Amino acid sequence: MTYDIAIIGGGIVGAATFYKLQKKYPELKIALFEKEDLLADHQTGHNSGVIHSGLYYKPGSLKAKNCIQGRHELVAFAKEHGIEHDVCGKIVVATDESELDNMERIYQIGLENEIEGIKKLTGEELKEHEPHVVGIGGILVPCTGIIDFRGATAKMVELALATQPESKLFLKHEVTAIEKKGDASTLITNKGNFDAKYLVFCAGLQADRMAKKDGVRLKEKVVGFRGDYYELTEQGKHKVKNLIYPVPNPAFPFLGVHFTRMTDGEIECGPNAVFTFKREGYGKTDFSFRDAWDALTYCGTWKLFFKNMRFGINEYRRAFSKKLFLKTLQRMIPSLTMDDIKPGRAGVRALLLRQDGDTRDDFRIEYHGNAIHVLNAPSPAATASLAIGGYITEKAEEQFNLKA
Repeated sequence: MTYDIAIIGGGIVGAATFYKLQKKYPELKIALFEKEDLLADHQTGHNSGVIHSGLYYKPGSLKAKNCIQGRHELVAFAKEHGIEHDVCGKIVVATDESELDNMERIYQIGLENEIEGIKKLTGEELKEHEPHVVGIGGILVPCTGIIDFRGATAKMVELALATQPESKLFLKHEVTAIEKKGDASTLITNKGNFDAKYLVFCAGLQADRMAKKDGVRLKEKVVGFRGDYYELTEQGKHKVKNLIYPVPNPAFPFLGVHFTRMTDGEIECGPNAVFTFKREGYGKTDFSFRDAWDALTYCGTWKLFFKNMRFGINEYRRAFSKKLFLKTLQRMIPSLTMDDIKPGRAGVRALLLRQDGDTRDDFRIEYHGNAIHVLNAPSPAATASLAIGGYITEKAEEQFNLKA
């Protein structure tokens, strides 16, 4: 079983890369390997389902460029292929005077990134969009939306497979080792060996480990952060129409707890962000000795903890207290009650953490011999997936000397 290109990782970034490569090079035999029994089963399938606008990202960065381009591509893809989505818009809400300077900074980034239709809102204007919100000001971002990312992932793979009958999807195939054979590689999996001339790694939560299997000398490590969600009950759903975000604290590397109307009509509140003792663990007490050891023996983890000690303690307290979680939600919607929320699902985010504890690295895509590695693709990677897939395709042309 020899393939021109093997892609490792069946999340939306791997699927988009498969789709883009196969579309441009229909004659190539490409294999997609996913260790789970279905696609998009980790970060893609457990995120908040938001089509991000590009509002928060440093102008000119890979995150900003790929998010904005990817958003346009993703919405067009969803329209063409019947993927559930809605460009419903969102509001960013300031609830305290201390947040106004940072809100203005975000607004200026939005203008510089040419986010369509953004405008500042007064406290009264916020209520025209979300009647139950109480704030002193905000930002309207009309091009933000929601989408079924699992559905989009499945469709990308389906279209790629239809393009080239000899290309294959291998589910339940975990790559355990990689052997180099001259200019090619052999993927050792739990279900046999496969040869490929070129490799593309889109391994998400396992990106650092897969890179090391391929011989990449990587100083950083992936550290996982679990995000817990609550859902609004039937009696609380009328209090949220679309998407409501707080002004993010620039000292904390996450966007904060927000409200998201999902494509199925449910409304989620969250996520928080707590260190997880298991990279692919979605329960509050899930534990993996290997994952915990990897993270807790890494200097970058402790530097992150010490930098964000107060935030981290608050996040952990909130993870185990419905009352504290509700209190955070009430900052934007004071009328919410305990009966309006119920525990929901959880997700885990992969962050390639630098040795100095910095999590705010840009998307990071590097080359190693006959391979391309997506080493860091946190949010907004799902929104940006088609643009990332296009970017990888361009780099593959250079790196692998592909000919159309």
